Amino acid sequence: MRDIVHNIGVVQSIAPADLAASTTGTSIDLLGFDSVAFVATTGVRTASGAFVLSLEESDDNATFAAVDADHYQAPFAGNLAANSTAKVGYRGFKRYVRPVLTKGSGTSIFASVIAIKGNAADKPVA
Repeated sequence: MRDIVHNIGVVQSIAPADLAASTTGTSIDLLGFDSVAFVATTGVRTASGAFVLSLEESDDNATFAAVDADHYQAPFAGNLAANSTAKVGYRGFKRYVRPVLTKGSGTSIFASVIAIKGNAADKPVA
């Protein structure tokens, strides 16, 4: 039987909202998981709101730095499109990771970001 539900952890990092400024998501604790992907979902863009998805990492959940390019997996290039999804994986070694939606121009975008944690050390995942 195929079962993905009990093999992944899903955490909301940026709640769905009309974002008019750069937004940093809540950090995701990777303890007990060996992989993570972030999925951004968007709705309408107001006045061509141009937002880019990137990641930050930390050992202590206090001091964050931008993730090096070689620690991205399937990086999403360019601005988020309206009414779409975009995903990016993290293959670094830090315990905490968080998404950042950076506004480049325009007015706003409806967006949210969730983290999907995989390769759990203990299964099933609640």
